[in-house]
Amino acid sequence: MTSANPQALQRGTSADVIARHIRNDIEAGRLSHQEQLPPSSQLAAEWGTSTATISRAMNQLAESGFVINRHGAGRIVNYPGSSSQGEQRRPQVILIGGYAGSGKTELARILAKQTRWAILDKDTTTRAVVEAALSKLGVAPHDRESDTYLTAVRPAEYEALMSTAFENASCGTSAIVSAPFIRELADYTWYERTAATANELGADLHVVWVRADSTSMRTYLVHRGAARDTWKLEHWDAYLSQIDVDFAPVVPHQIVENSTDSRPLQQQAAEVIHEVQR
Repeated sequence: MTSANPQALQRGTSADVIARHIRNDIEAGRLSHQEQLPPSSQLAAEWGTSTATISRAMNQLAESGFVINRHGAGRIVNYPGSSSQGEQRRPQVILIGGYAGSGKTELARILAKQTRWAILDKDTTTRAVVEAALSKLGVAPHDRESDTYLTAVRPAEYEALMSTAFENASCGTSAIVSAPFIRELADYTWYERTAATANELGADLHVVWVRADSTSMRTYLVHRGAARDTWKLEHWDAYLSQIDVDFAPVVPHQIVENSTDSRPLQQQAAEVIHEVQR
């Protein structure tokens, strides 16, 4: 339940320290309003202390109003300020997928500006760490095509990205997550598992696929001039042979068209928000 220091567990922990840690967990939303707390014996084992010390910690929390002691029925968290019921809507997690150059980041930024929700773009969030890891593994830092990246780095990159989105959701903050998501959105099991995690946190999951024709994508990549796109641009025909420009997710999703002759992203973003907030 708690994030106790292992060294503290070895020597026992004071009631003041335990109360402080539990209060922090309550205020951070790790323990939610009206959640049942474990019995004193379990907490004592977790903290490496006595049940008497746990009782003193709980009395402190009760005096501060963070815990309600119910005789014969255990203790519950009392922190209605952490609840999203009533005043606030459920947090939303929007996954924006698409091929390189499709305009995922642009759509994500437009959505973030319109909603004031958190934006988590894969390149912005993980690029520095990914490039350092690739260099350490002996490959070019801008490589995104090798087995080293695809098997050793990419899974951890996406795990970190989704963990960040879910941490936002657990705090009641909606998040817009921009990444290719090509493998993920072709895997219904992954979607079900991810949607279930979001639901456990009291959030809703949505998928948006940004689609553009190959000419539009290449034009954007040339304009962007990012080192990670070098291989694609130098081997454009080979790259196109590896992807399905007409790909659509196998999971419930919305499509945003972003070829040069498509409707403005601003208009389509408004439609995405309308659908998400219905």
